[in-house]
Amino acid sequence: MDTRAFDFELPRERIAQAPVEPRDRARLLVRPTGGGEARDSLVRDLPDWLRPGDLLVLNDTRVLPARVQGRRETGGQVELLFLEPVLPGTLLTPESTEVAPGADVWRAMVKPARKIKAGECVACSGGVVARFLEREAESGYWLARLEPGQGGHVGTTTEELMAIAGAMPLPPYIERPATEADTERYQTVYARKPGAVAAPTAGLHLTEDLLQRLDAMGVRQATVTLHVGAGTFLPVTADRIEDHRMHSERFELGEEAAAEVRACRERGGRVVPVGTTSARVLESCALRDPDFERDIVEARAGSTDIFLHPGSGPRVCDGLFTNFHLPKSTLLMLVASFIGVEEMRELYRTAIEREYRFYSYGDASLLWRRPT
Repeated sequence: MDTRAFDFELPRERIAQAPVEPRDRARLLVRPTGGGEARDSLVRDLPDWLRPGDLLVLNDTRVLPARVQGRRETGGQVELLFLEPVLPGTLLTPESTEVAPGADVWRAMVKPARKIKAGECVACSGGVVARFLEREAESGYWLARLEPGQGGHVGTTTEELMAIAGAMPLPPYIERPATEADTERYQTVYARKPGAVAAPTAGLHLTEDLLQRLDAMGVRQATVTLHVGAGTFLPVTADRIEDHRMHSERFELGEEAAAEVRACRERGGRVVPVGTTSARVLESCALRDPDFERDIVEARAGSTDIFLHPGSGPRVCDGLFTNFHLPKSTLLMLVASFIGVEEMRELYRTAIEREYRFYSYGDASLLWRRPT
């Protein structure tokens, strides 16, 4: 399928630069079951669109303050975005200079990457030092780690030092520096497991009160984990979507969540992931069960590069609660895998005409899977 089918023009003023407060006052565009004209609502009214027996699946990843600014000895500025641990586990000391087995080494995007030399250290805020170890030839990413500077605490890990030297990694279309308010606001209220460099943004709309109201009406909740990587925002550059090489992200779906999906099937409920990340976890764990007309999931953990798009659509998910996504992105293609390309394009035309806010801090949509 031609990638251009997923392109669209978005007025710049439709890109949200700050979130709505409170969280659940964001707008919600609902595409009814079976199609039809999209309905305007609010996230706080989500109980009106769900029913007892449904299952919401939440991604409990927690965003790391993974963007770190440094200064070289020459005075030049350097920015690191720590993506994922490569060799996690070993504590570091200021005296360590070699990469030992199991050392706390991370893969990082670096700007400017070409000027950095292997072994170089740059000074960061809070007395933290970033050490560059090796540049990967294929990806262009650096292997790097954070270390305590002189007088720093011995035995502090890179992840812990991010809390001292780092800032929340807001996506590039938010054209302002991260603030102290973003430290809390760019996390879901149920974020538990650190590891993401981008928020599972659909979940940013949910509040403790809303989740309690849904629970009281009989909508069940299950949690999975997918640590969102920077690749989630990258546009598809291949001419055909089938030629796109999908990024990989770490995930976990436990026995409890798998049991919740099975129970939802047994009672005739609908499985509704909150966000594309939860959908990717569920679909990565899809399992055919002869006792059900639809697939269930099995408990699994690892990395997934699943790419949901028209022709390779959902097997487990019945609906999707999600934000409005970038043109030509894999997230937009995932939306189309639920409702079809033309329906997706019509939905986005409607959202633009009705002045919905787009992207991470924008509004949300609720979609139901097109019957197969």
